Amino acid sequence: MKRNPRSRLLLRWPRLGLLAGVFAIAIGARAADAGADATPLAAARQLFDGGRFPEARAAFERLVAAEPRNAEALFYLGWTAFRQNQPAESAKLLEKATALDGTKSVYFRVLGDACVEMIQRASFFAKAGWARRSLTAYDKAVALDPDDLDARSARLNYYWHAPGIAGGSMDKARAEAREIAKRDPVRGAQALADLNVAEKKYAEAFAVIDELITQHPDNQPAQYQLGRLAAITGQQLERGETALQAYLQYSPVGREPAPCAAHWRLGMIHERKGDAAAARTEYEAALNLAPDFAVARDALQKLR
Repeated sequence: MKRNPRSRLLLRWPRLGLLAGVFAIAIGARAADAGADATPLAAARQLFDGGRFPEARAAFERLVAAEPRNAEALFYLGWTAFRQNQPAESAKLLEKATALDGTKSVYFRVLGDACVEMIQRASFFAKAGWARRSLTAYDKAVALDPDDLDARSARLNYYWHAPGIAGGSMDKARAEAREIAKRDPVRGAQALADLNVAEKKYAEAFAVIDELITQHPDNQPAQYQLGRLAAITGQQLERGETALQAYLQYSPVGREPAPCAAHWRLGMIHERKGDAAAARTEYEAALNLAPDFAVARDALQKLR
């Protein structure tokens, strides 16, 4: 029997959700400083922030049992389920949280992430429904807080990877990247460059980063983006190497790329130049700074 075009598009949906790290986007945005008080909710958030998810889940479950209409406890319980790779349970809990409190962008953003992950796991006929729910959640997150760049990045990623029948569009992804750039020039430029790389428009990708550097010559993360782009594409390697070496003289703050990432990208550049010894040195430097840095560890193992 001939399969209709809609079937083929949905079957080709790429892996997103838990594995969608294209922009190295952090889910972020804590509701409050967990150390600011000693309430049970704050204590549970501390467990969550420390990655102690089984303990955090038990704590949030106790809170929800005592206060079934506590939207924040439900949100964190749903987010914890997501971090434990249980997106169906996560989506159910997060939908309850958003029904109780429809004012929090982060609630809808994480709900969108859980729904995207369910696209991979649901039956064929259920995929379209999960897709609609994920995009609706991202739209709501952005509407609630247009400056929530994590929400915009999540929606961009959806537009980029989803089939057209489910609302995917490279034009929409580029428009979202431009909105991000208005609020964070470096993050927006990275997104635009990545979209160009995806279409093998390497000259256009470098033009985006060059314009960023021209407009913000003292911005060191912009230099990192030049090195990152060189490492990814294999082009302008000398420029990329110089940029990353300069970035390593800088002390990043906040969510700026960590030094371990710069060493990893330098290792990639050395590999592309055929210098395995120099690549090994950089990968080892990255792991010395961050022993759990999986991509650097994998790259080092491939050299051995």
